[in-house]
Amino acid sequence: MPKQSTNMSGLQCLATENIWFDKHRYDEAEKCFYEGVNGPSTQQQQSSSHAGGDQELVSRMKSLELENQTLHKVVENMRAALQKLESRVAMLEKTPVLAAVPCAKAAPVQAAPVKQVKVENGGGDDDDDDDIDLFGSDEEDEEAERLKQERLEAYAAKKAKKPTLIAKSSILLDVKPWDDETDMAKLEECVRSVQMDGLLWGASKLVPVGYGIKKLQINCVVEDDKVGTDILEEEITKFEDFVQSVDVAAFNKI
Repeated sequence: MPKQSTNMSGLQCLATENIWFDKHRYDEAEKCFYEGVNGPSTQQQQSSSHAGGDQELVSRMKSLELENQTLHKVVENMRAALQKLESRVAMLEKTPVLAAVPCAKAAPVQAAPVKQVKVENGGGDDDDDDDIDLFGSDEEDEEAERLKQERLEAYAAKKAKKPTLIAKSSILLDVKPWDDETDMAKLEECVRSVQMDGLLWGASKLVPVGYGIKKLQINCVVEDDKVGTDILEEEITKFEDFVQSVDVAAFNKI
């Protein structure tokens, strides 16, 4: 009997003890204590950083949405402007193009002959009535014809004063002698003695060919309508004592 009372008192004591049943409360209190001493834990810092990152992401998404809306408005405005332009072009294509007609003075109208009209008054002719001219006199036609002729003459004179473009070319000739004993100074003198309208000789130089032989390279400017390469070659090769051949090294339009 005493043993049973002892067991009952131990169970009663255990039932009244609530330290282990409220362990989570003590653990929470301990964690709060250490957080107050050492600062928040790494997990809370990470969660706070994640929260800050989420907030930044939300703000960026909002800014992107606003930018997207602005771009939509710009695209709509451009589309409307393009539609207006297309409709205007279509309207212009449907409209017939009026040909430009030069403003020419109308030909003078020849006055038709007018019969003299006499009015009878009291059975007799009235000689004092004047003839009726419905179309004016011929003096106006003569004045218009004179003005037209003066304008034509002025236009012809203006066109005649306009300078005409003269086509010119720059030609580089290679004049080759017979051998190394040919007098090159005399050969150049013979070449420059060729004179004709539209020909102007320029600079020259001696270029070695080989075995002591040199060729004369000379430049000239010609008017295309007056002088050609065939005429130049024919005239230069006439000096057969000095000239063996003539070749065109370069030909350029000016």
